[in-house]
Amino acid sequence: MLALLALHLVASVVAPLLVRWMGKRAFYVLALPCVVTVAWALSLTSVATQADGAPVEMVAQWAPSIGLNLNFSLDTLSWLMCLIVGGIGALVLVYCVGYFDEDEPGLGVFAGFLTGFAGAMYALVISNNLLVLYVFWEITTVLSYLLVGHKAKIRESREAASQALVVTTLGGLAMLIGFVVIGQLAGTFTIDQIIADPPQGTLAAAAIALILVGAITKSALLPFHFWLPGAMAAPTPVSAYLHAAAMVKAGIYLVARFAPGFSDAPTWLPTILVLGGATMLLGGYRSLRQHDLKLVLAYGTVSQLGFLTILVGTGTREAALAGMTMLIAHALFKSGLFLTVGAIDHATGTRDLREISGLRKKMPVLFVASVLCAASMAGVPPMLGFAGKEAVYATYEHGANFGLLSNHDLSHLVLGVIILGSVFTFAYSARFLWGAWKTLPGKPDTHVHHLHPVTIIVPAILGLTSLVLAPISEAGESLVEAYTHQWPAGPETVHLGLWHGFNLTLILSLLTLGTGALLFALKAHVERAQTAAPHAPSAVLIYRWIMHGLDRVSLEVTGFVQRGSLPLTLGLILVIMIVLPGGSLLFGTGIPSFRFADSWAQVGVVAVTILASVLAVRSKGRLRAVFLVGVTGYGCAVIFLLHGAPDLALTQVLVETLSVVFFVLVLRRFPPNFDETRKRVTLSIRVILGVLSGVVVTIVSMVASGARIAVPTSYDIAEGAVKFGGGTNVVNVILVDARAWDTMGEISVVLVAATGVASLIFLDQRKVDVSQERVGLMRRRRGGHAVSVPDQGGWLAEVAQVHSSRRSFLFEVVARVTFHTVMLLSLYLLFAGHNLPGGGFVAGLVAGLALTVRYLAGGRNELRAALPLMPGILFGSGLFIAVGTGVSSMFVGGAVFQSYIIDLHVPLLGDVHLVTSLFFDIGVYLVVMGLMLDMLRSLGSGVDADIQRQQGAGPWTAAMVSDETPTTDLEDAAQPTPGGERQ
Repeated sequence: MLALLALHLVASVVAPLLVRWMGKRAFYVLALPCVVTVAWALSLTSVATQADGAPVEMVAQWAPSIGLNLNFSLDTLSWLMCLIVGGIGALVLVYCVGYFDEDEPGLGVFAGFLTGFAGAMYALVISNNLLVLYVFWEITTVLSYLLVGHKAKIRESREAASQALVVTTLGGLAMLIGFVVIGQLAGTFTIDQIIADPPQGTLAAAAIALILVGAITKSALLPFHFWLPGAMAAPTPVSAYLHAAAMVKAGIYLVARFAPGFSDAPTWLPTILVLGGATMLLGGYRSLRQHDLKLVLAYGTVSQLGFLTILVGTGTREAALAGMTMLIAHALFKSGLFLTVGAIDHATGTRDLREISGLRKKMPVLFVASVLCAASMAGVPPMLGFAGKEAVYATYEHGANFGLLSNHDLSHLVLGVIILGSVFTFAYSARFLWGAWKTLPGKPDTHVHHLHPVTIIVPAILGLTSLVLAPISEAGESLVEAYTHQWPAGPETVHLGLWHGFNLTLILSLLTLGTGALLFALKAHVERAQTAAPHAPSAVLIYRWIMHGLDRVSLEVTGFVQRGSLPLTLGLILVIMIVLPGGSLLFGTGIPSFRFADSWAQVGVVAVTILASVLAVRSKGRLRAVFLVGVTGYGCAVIFLLHGAPDLALTQVLVETLSVVFFVLVLRRFPPNFDETRKRVTLSIRVILGVLSGVVVTIVSMVASGARIAVPTSYDIAEGAVKFGGGTNVVNVILVDARAWDTMGEISVVLVAATGVASLIFLDQRKVDVSQERVGLMRRRRGGHAVSVPDQGGWLAEVAQVHSSRRSFLFEVVARVTFHTVMLLSLYLLFAGHNLPGGGFVAGLVAGLALTVRYLAGGRNELRAALPLMPGILFGSGLFIAVGTGVSSMFVGGAVFQSYIIDLHVPLLGDVHLVTSLFFDIGVYLVVMGLMLDMLRSLGSGVDADIQRQQGAGPWTAAMVSDETPTTDLEDAAQPTPGGERQ
């Protein structure tokens, strides 16, 4: 099962390459996965169709914690659907060879999407898990959108694709809710287990109603029928496959799958019978006034889908047998007719039945094929459609068992609806044949271009199959008994076949054919009557009204809440947090008991933190507010330390320190004080939001911590850290061993964030080029090579280039005394972090502080001298080491990011305890250093240069030019401009 799925996936991925190499003949190769699917299903016929046998199953764990396993099963229903999906899919793909031109735009991508859709439908019908079924259900939705919108330059195609996507996605989301509820009620998401023991009750009935919403949107039942005729903007192979045999059959399949377990649910039969019957009548009625051959078939498909929904959803043995028969017949005749329209359109350039004339003599084989398919659709003997229609009439004539709604009157009412719908079916089938093959007197025959043989052969195969299967239909009853016998036998036995004697069923069939022929004969009067009849707002118009209203509402809401105001956006977020979690707390069980404090030291720290928060809000100066906010961060670090978490405390102190530094660097571009015109009301609102947010977060934390029903994992995590990661620093073991994937994602996010910040500063590519050249120049100077800028020599040599008004004796002394010591400390924290406070992240922050001191002492030239590398080199090296560490474990038979513990005795050093996750930590260390360097380069050096440019001439200018302009650019900078001025 997985091999077939993989085969479809590989074929869809390589389809664009195959089309590029082989042209449209690549469709022959792409049809092979569908052919293999049919062959595989046929080889398992005896197993899949055994009434008392077990289906073919495969189970693989995916996400067992949420009940998401790869459960696949081949039983009778899925076996039948595999034959339909694979068989029609193979023929449609072959048909594409003759339908498309070699220069068709996007043909390779189209081929990949169509092949992928066949694989998704195959996986959908064999899925035995609700969540897995939903995954492939939505894949078919997305691929349908891409296939319908193949001609993306045509507005009609785009609108039809988006319309189908919106409607089917809406139904899919409703269905997902139903799946989750049913799975929770049943205690499993495995479909066959749910059907065997279906949950009962009001909640289950509501869940089934939601599942049916998914089915009726996918199968285009009222009131969602309008998307299917609109989807006729798709190429004809898409219409023949998705909208006749595959995608729309997904909804029918879902109803058939759940009918054995839920057909007696109170929401089931009313939904199935009312919507199915109304759809059958409306689709047939609308098809009688269409002039586009494809639209005649489209509305006919809507009608037939309503018909099929009634059959597979009735919930009786006889209706199920008739439904399975019509399921096969519909796939054959409707796909054959769509492909016939595609051939006519390709040969004549039109589908308007008012313009077509004299094609019967020019396309005799296609004419015969379409007659066979249309006869099967109309229920004319000796076609498979007639055998299925006879079984349908017999089922409801004898009085179907409708469970809670069981009575002959209801059965006969449904039969009346089906007969009327079948009359419409005969009439629009005749309308299609007349429109396609008539010869209009006095009108020249329509010109026909050459057709590829496959565009004639494929419809002929489908028509002949409908003819061949009809006489042997009775023998095929045993193939579906395993499905149909899930219901008890009805009052009368119903069998398939072409002749059951002269009885009421035959009389009803003849009456249907005669009335349908009369209705077609009066087609002109019918069209005039339909035109004169009052028209209610169409479903598609209502859809457009709704979508326009939603667009307008979203525009107004977005305009109100997304004004580009950071305070407004943050305020809305906080209000939502206060209202939702805070509101739920009002109806909760109350706050659990707790200790006020462990020591008076905690009380003192909290008091200082609260005081700093209040003063920060009342502060008028930006710099003072930043330092006060920093005090709150240091207060959190002290709390961590008092609770015995030195590693967290160290990290918090470093992060807070660097945050204050970067805030100060950025504040150079802001006025020193806040806006004095701020209203007291605005400040009051902000204070209230802050206080309420703090209260909500505090209470939520207390409730969450008091709601534990299991032993916290932290009780055993210290011992587990030693066994699992070979280290006693729990935090570091979690970061680089237990949650290495998370850390990998986080350092990737850090890289993206740093790149984003730098891009806001270095908007001009020339600035980046200049910075790279200056780094290279500094590297050459440090290496002793001759350069145009003289080396001053000595420790902190670049300080000499800083203007005297900017030099700080204090920073220079601190940098001279502490830089090397702090860098060595960072290396110690890196290597000791697996067992003691530290690790790659903390060590990188410490190294960043050392670089910050060098920058503050000597400016950007000194920063380049301290680390003459571009941040990208550190980022890339760190990620490469981190990823390499994770992948390298696979080469020795381990899992990705698996750590290994190595204990060695090294002479002079003694016993060495090495854990391979250290190398991952080194990668983190380099990434964090790259982050620090990038932030200093952008928020420090970049802002410095901008300030100097704005200040213009003066003592800053010389430093700015010598610092930011490459040596090779100095002469150009001194040349006069065309206006005579010097730069």
